Amino acid sequence: MPPEPRMPESSVVVRPESPDSPTYTQSSRLQAAGLARAIATLTHAAEQVPLPTPPQPIVIADYGAANGHNSLRPMAEAIAVLRRRTRHDHAILVAHTDIPENDFSALFRTLDEDPDSYLHKDTASFASAIGRSFYGQIVPAMTVNLGWSSWATQWLSRVPREFADHVHITHSADGAARAAYADQAALDWHNFVAFRGRELAPQGRLVVLTLGVDEDGAFGFASLLDAIAAALHDQVRDGLLRRDELARMTIPTVGRTEADFRAPFAPKGRFEGLTIEHLDTFLAEDRFWARFQNDADADAFGAQWAAFARASLSPALVRALDGGAGDPRASEFAGRLQAAIAERLSAAPEPMRIPLAEVVLVKRP
Repeated sequence: MPPEPRMPESSVVVRPESPDSPTYTQSSRLQAAGLARAIATLTHAAEQVPLPTPPQPIVIADYGAANGHNSLRPMAEAIAVLRRRTRHDHAILVAHTDIPENDFSALFRTLDEDPDSYLHKDTASFASAIGRSFYGQIVPAMTVNLGWSSWATQWLSRVPREFADHVHITHSADGAARAAYADQAALDWHNFVAFRGRELAPQGRLVVLTLGVDEDGAFGFASLLDAIAAALHDQVRDGLLRRDELARMTIPTVGRTEADFRAPFAPKGRFEGLTIEHLDTFLAEDRFWARFQNDADADAFGAQWAAFARASLSPALVRALDGGAGDPRASEFAGRLQAAIAERLSAAPEPMRIPLAEVVLVKRP
């Protein structure tokens, strides 16, 4: 039998920018990469899942909701499909989940104020939020009819080991660190799948969009990660950042191979009642590059990628400062990092490789 899922020792704290921040929009635009494709898969799943009998609500779980912006369209389209299958007053409960440090105030503002929110489109839908890592169990067993996770499971539950030669493990020559990251990535996926197996109702389905690797087994984002690493070294040279802080700075994300995704299900193709119904890896469009090809605006290209890095990646780096997010240098650190990334990428624009993976899991009786 597979090993009992183990809770991670600690969670990686990554605070998204506020929806009011100019960097937030650029981050969301990039993280919409692959979204239309995955939403089509989600709506197909919504057509297939069995529905509970009223007054028991239909439950949708949104694993890794962040500030909710990239949850609006998937939830709205899934709810529209479910609504066509049931009566107009059958309650649909959406449980948005993320780690306790997530900005849930931003999430609730998005759900309440954004005109695209499903709450404005379906009056029998209800929103809730749970502050707990999805590497453990979040909701009661056998309650989730439809699950969704987008651009979330690539984040590790913890930093397993420090390494000093780059900001991302895929560019490190430290063999021990690479092995530790591979082990943590395997454990995290094992736990994520195991607890979703407990939470899904019979014949429930979960759609996951996350980072994969390309046909050469590479993580992607190479020029962005190199620009971040070079910018951090410049901050050490200029005296803003200390070398011991730089040594702690890492972006704890991973891209998984098809074999990695299938590992918990070996050898029989089944794990915690779940099977893989669909698994596909593909390269998503670099929307910033597509825009550059039209307008040849290198400065805009660099600025857009730098804004994405500040919103999505720099919070993981800020927590390595001696004072963490509350360090008096945090704002200057993030601003200078963003500017340096923009300058480097603008000087030599090239398309970013964005390998993604789409996985559909189904709970068999």
